[in-house]
Amino acid sequence: MQEISDKTSSAIREIFGTDKALIGMIHCPAFPGAPRYRGEEMNAIYDACMRDAEALIEGGMHGLIIENHGDIPFSKPEDIGPETAAFMSVITDRIARAVGVPLGINVLANAPIPSFAIAMAGGAKFIRVNQWANAYVANEGFMEGRAAEAMRYRSMLRAEHIRVFADSHVKHGAHAITADRTIQELTRDLAFFDADAVIATGQRTGSTASIEEIEEIGAATHLPLLVGSGVSKENIVEILKRTDGVIVASSLKHGGVWWSPVDIERVKAFVAAATPALKR
Repeated sequence: MQEISDKTSSAIREIFGTDKALIGMIHCPAFPGAPRYRGEEMNAIYDACMRDAEALIEGGMHGLIIENHGDIPFSKPEDIGPETAAFMSVITDRIARAVGVPLGINVLANAPIPSFAIAMAGGAKFIRVNQWANAYVANEGFMEGRAAEAMRYRSMLRAEHIRVFADSHVKHGAHAITADRTIQELTRDLAFFDADAVIATGQRTGSTASIEEIEEIGAATHLPLLVGSGVSKENIVEILKRTDGVIVASSLKHGGVWWSPVDIERVKAFVAAATPALKR
């Protein structure tokens, strides 16, 4: 495979100090301004995020991603207000001071510019972006890759140390616009546009990416590969055989649903199941 990026180091090793990383998700409750916000005190929202963070780290996860998942239905990037970045910056700073592990930021939907701002303000090490290059039709409508403007914004902040984890063939959408190009070509575009890691996903939140798709994406890139949905204690070993890490949410929550709090016993069971694969 001809290389199209000069990146030679592993963002996983540099950020987490390990070759295979277990990353837990903090699904923030709805913030003021979002349809599901019902007037809760901000400290109650911050405390809910902190409890999830502490449970994930106590259970053995290597790092966390903070995400505004409670802000359903998600706005397109140009419609996201400054309040979202303000609230998420406070949460990121509080969690960073409390748990001392690498943090990432994902602002939905597909908003790398506020993600970079939050990461810079709160001390996060990376951002996740669902559509970094190309375009697709998402739940929110037409969604374009925003790599060019986002990387110029990162340069303006002097935030080159904040890495980009980008989804390939992202969930919750249709890819008919790029149907004449293979998943491998779409994956290679992420490296061409200076992503630092690639994420394979399923069709929806909690839906597992197939082993075949994971292998297809992995064969297309020299960048670290993670799986970003549908990971559980039942499939973690097979996934880690083929990847450099996982991003886990629903299977670590009470009842296995994304809107519930983190269940520390589920976290411990997940980490125990993953440990043999981490040592390979």
